[in-house]
Amino acid sequence: MLDTVSLENGRLSDAQVAQYWQDGFLFPLPAISVQAALAARAELELLESSWRSADLPNPLNTYKRINSHVVMPVAARVALDRGVLDVIEGILGPDILIYSTEFFIKEPNTRQIVSMHQDLTYWGLGAIDGLVTAWIALSPATPASGCMNFVAASHKNAILGHEDTFDPDNLLSRGQEVKVDVPDEDKTAIEIHPGQMSLHHGLTIHGSGPNTTDDRRIACVVRYIRPDMAQQVGEKGYAMLARGTDHFGHFEHVPVPEHPFTPDALALYDKIRRMQAQIMMKGAKGETEMYT
Repeated sequence: MLDTVSLENGRLSDAQVAQYWQDGFLFPLPAISVQAALAARAELELLESSWRSADLPNPLNTYKRINSHVVMPVAARVALDRGVLDVIEGILGPDILIYSTEFFIKEPNTRQIVSMHQDLTYWGLGAIDGLVTAWIALSPATPASGCMNFVAASHKNAILGHEDTFDPDNLLSRGQEVKVDVPDEDKTAIEIHPGQMSLHHGLTIHGSGPNTTDDRRIACVVRYIRPDMAQQVGEKGYAMLARGTDHFGHFEHVPVPEHPFTPDALALYDKIRRMQAQIMMKGAKGETEMYT
């Protein structure tokens, strides 16, 4: 296990911020306590067992994978954690929105992978610097369990060409893969453990292999943006105010859910998902359950 990077009073140092902008990623950083990470996992797995057969409008996996913070209090709580936001502020500044949150899970001893890609390819936000992804581990993410691999300095590229595969073993919405050969020697394995997180830029090329261990690989993945960002392809976007003030009004603000899957939250969730499907699946020649 790699030692967690030391912060200055819970915040990134100038050198650490410079390292993030140089490499396009930073790890392993403190996020939440080990106890909080394990408690969040237990709460998530209780929701899975309690709601798996419930009469929800969409499959439970859809809510785990898309905008979990809209309908699942545990997702919003992790994303709004003060310690996490203190770190994010070093990258984005004092005004922070939550653009999306998901539970990214690889089940034990499965073939599921994430192909090498750039996050911003299909989000309709352009090639921006005002977005950072926090990947918060709720279980060990190691090379054996399919941790992420980042390509250093790849965020200095524009959005590169991607090819849709719709591979059933690919966890991405379109099975998208960057049309660039990435040698293994250019990849940095991002090993993190419960309570730790990594940060990466929306243009950083990354992917991950299968989980060959006997435990689930679970992460709470949060995309934070500055309020001056704006949707360029679809209708007005949605985001949750995490810290500071939104002086721009480019996004409709999403309320923090108090209980799982309330009728109001589900209705808002469907509205957001329909809007995002028009953006995420634009030009796609296939379909995916998440955005059907």
